[in-house]
Amino acid sequence: MTKTITIDPVTRIEGHSKITISLDDRGQVTDARFHVTQFRGFEKMTEGRPFYEMPSLTARICGICPVSHLIASAKACDDLLAVEIPETASKLRKIINLAQMIQSHALSFFHLSSPDMVFGFDADPADRNIFGVLKKYPDLARDGIMLRKFGQEVIELLGGKRIHPAWVVPGGVNAPLKEEERNFILERTPDALERILRSLDWYKGIFGGFDAEIRTFANFPSLFMGLVKEDGRIAFYDGKIRIVDAMGKIVADGLSPKKYQEYIAEYVEPDSYLKSPYYKPMGYPDGIFRVGPLARMNIIDQMGTARADQEWAEFRMLERGATLSSFQAHYARLIEILYGIERIEQLLHAPDILSDHVRARAQPNRFEGIGMSEAPRGTLLHHYKIDKNGMITWANMVIATGNNNLAMNKGITQAARFFIRGNKITEPMLNRVEGVIRTFDPCLSCSTHADGDYAIQVQLVGPDGAVLDEAKRG
Repeated sequence: MTKTITIDPVTRIEGHSKITISLDDRGQVTDARFHVTQFRGFEKMTEGRPFYEMPSLTARICGICPVSHLIASAKACDDLLAVEIPETASKLRKIINLAQMIQSHALSFFHLSSPDMVFGFDADPADRNIFGVLKKYPDLARDGIMLRKFGQEVIELLGGKRIHPAWVVPGGVNAPLKEEERNFILERTPDALERILRSLDWYKGIFGGFDAEIRTFANFPSLFMGLVKEDGRIAFYDGKIRIVDAMGKIVADGLSPKKYQEYIAEYVEPDSYLKSPYYKPMGYPDGIFRVGPLARMNIIDQMGTARADQEWAEFRMLERGATLSSFQAHYARLIEILYGIERIEQLLHAPDILSDHVRARAQPNRFEGIGMSEAPRGTLLHHYKIDKNGMITWANMVIATGNNNLAMNKGITQAARFFIRGNKITEPMLNRVEGVIRTFDPCLSCSTHADGDYAIQVQLVGPDGAVLDEAKRG
């Protein structure tokens, strides 16, 4: 008789989900599934709204990364206007996007994942939290808190508030940067740099003790996708899509975000509200790809700032080809925090950064607009269609967490098969399965959408584990 283990809820992530693990009568794992149990249909909610409301409206999708949606949405609206935004506005958008990445990565690494690395996956759950880290390694915990604060302060200075700022608008931004605001940020960058460099040294000193996790946390061949500049540098705000394989070989390069439907398709699984995008030329499910910090480290030719380039070079020494283990997404997040701080400092020294020319104004000149950027969790896309009055008639959002859905499911199956054996199930076993999901840092409120009828599967299970009845929709 088969047995099912349910982890509900998955802890230390953003949003609501559960994991089901199926075992055979010998106690061997046969399958594992990641179920996203919440539904938020923002694409449908936006229909009938004026297009210029979309950045502020879609920012409400998520309180963790609202700026990411502001950026992608505003870029889609720029496309509807058919305008080229002022160069200063582009730089300011890049700064706030990098600040978003810094604060989100700090939350993921220090608050949600570092407890497992500080205490180990076998430790008492009562200790595995940020308060436990603060007690055992107060300097590490403070560095994480202050790095997140740095990112939030930059967002607040530019956008007016830390959560759901309305500063990024179609055509640019709605206010220039003030000199005192620039100086405030520049005064705090040396402290932020010191903290992230210290954190990188700490991580590089401890990850060697997690050999089993590195070998089994979504460590498998797949494609990796993200934006890069023409010269191969990392691109968070703009760029073209590059896709590489498990050996780091380029599969596709220079793909236009506006033609995403030629190379990305979306599949709806019956047991989750989270869509499953895949690389269209390879089909479903062979076209599995990953996005986010690990993917970005694998697809680029360089970071583009001095310290981050050095750290990236050390990261690439981990594997001969692409780094496959999603455990090392933790490492990648720290490198991206370092890059973000360095790049913000560079942008703030640009001669035109205080210019008051920060917005291009126009009426809609197209009926369809697409915007793509890199969110903390990976490639994010907003696609809108409008009528002659500028009202949204259709919207599609391809979210970073959705892009990783196939990989998350494959990853938890791999970890479950390695760590869960026999009929005795322990909390550390299950914590490792959850830990796979944390490496992807999913943002579930952003990503829960469905095409057509809402897919749902309900089972009535008897006390002996037998399925008595089942109903499916979608």
